[in-house]
Amino acid sequence: MPKGHSLRVTAAAAAELGRQAAVAGTPGMMHLDLVESSCASWAIRLRPGHLAGNPIARADGITVYAPANQLSLLTGLSLDYRGDLSGGGFLVRPGEGIQSCACGAAFSRGTEGRRPI
Repeated sequence: MPKGHSLRVTAAAAAELGRQAAVAGTPGMMHLDLVESSCASWAIRLRPGHLAGNPIARADGITVYAPANQLSLLTGLSLDYRGDLSGGGFLVRPGEGIQSCACGAAFSRGTEGRRPI
């Protein structure tokens, strides 16, 4: 993994990532990339497997890969998972200089600001 990149994956997120990867037939491998969001600059998109990119995080038997050109945007973020009886979802926990959207799945860095809805 590249030094200096610090996407953190919580135990709850690692467990759900591992479950999704196993169901998809790619145990231990998930791909994360960023797509434009309507409520903030970026939203996460998770897909099973090693589609392309570099390993950016390892936790509890799962390796998360991301495109090399998005590594700087992922630094300082934590990926969490919350589930309840009505379902669940991955959440972005912001670090210093990062603002998360009310939905929890989107964020903006520094002066990017929020996109108009």
